[in-house]
Amino acid sequence: MEKKLKISVIQDSPVIFNLEKTMDKTIELTRKAASNGSKLVVFPESFIPCYPRGLTFGMTIGSRTPEGRKDYQRYHDNSVAVPGPEVDRLAELTKELGIYLSIGVTEKNGFDVDGSLHCCNLFFGPEGYLGRHRKLKPTAAERVIWGEDDGSTITVVDTPYGKMGSLICWENYMPLARMAMYMKGVKLYIVPTADQREVYQSTLKHIAFEGRCFVIMSNQYVEKSMYPTDLEYYNDLEGQPEVMCTGGSCIINPYGEYVVGPLFDKAGILTAEIDLNQIVQSKFDWDPVGHYNRPEIFRFEVNESK
Repeated sequence: MEKKLKISVIQDSPVIFNLEKTMDKTIELTRKAASNGSKLVVFPESFIPCYPRGLTFGMTIGSRTPEGRKDYQRYHDNSVAVPGPEVDRLAELTKELGIYLSIGVTEKNGFDVDGSLHCCNLFFGPEGYLGRHRKLKPTAAERVIWGEDDGSTITVVDTPYGKMGSLICWENYMPLARMAMYMKGVKLYIVPTADQREVYQSTLKHIAFEGRCFVIMSNQYVEKSMYPTDLEYYNDLEGQPEVMCTGGSCIINPYGEYVVGPLFDKAGILTAEIDLNQIVQSKFDWDPVGHYNRPEIFRFEVNESK
């Protein structure tokens, strides 16, 4: 296994509600990150086509509106089909660049198929498309636009740097979901998120220390002026701050220490080289699935069937 890995974490904004332009921006940012020697590039939660922070889609309990359905249609039409042409395009990019890529998307169920949307994280490598993880439990009003997933996409993928996987945003507050990742041997624990709060930084540090893994967190930097003004419910944004997502992207080592970041209040690319030897060294005194695991006392099972 390789002992060093250079990582770039993207903190930026999509072209909100615009699939084609966001794809172009994604490819441009990925090329920029790869040009500095990074072998893993990480994007935020639902970077394509956007995390629709602040929007209601006209929904209140017991009522939906025709105008809100139009906003949902627009969001759906600009989401990513898996499989589909955007996945193929990103797969060709990572093959060309010889890198690994983790990117959050809103997924629609297959190319040219109508239906539910899912918050999803996609993995790519030099071989192309490697797999996906769908958010198990959308948080609060996210449930208006995203469906829940079963346990079949609690995904880790093999890389020369160790197993890579992700939990999305508040999934990381689910202790058993974290344990599932540790049991799968995750070493590169990727956190695409929309949470910009300081307390979430504490969560990330805890996970790195608990899991004895590298935590790579990517969040968006978004200003209100970036939203298209012709949304049916654009007026939902009245009263929102001018900077709607401040970021907080970072890389944390297995001792719960920042390697780089957190980055707040601007777009940017965080780049750092990590020492993978720290994973084994950190497990000298704590291993959540090794000598600190007590399987004769605690029973743990994950239902990964569809």
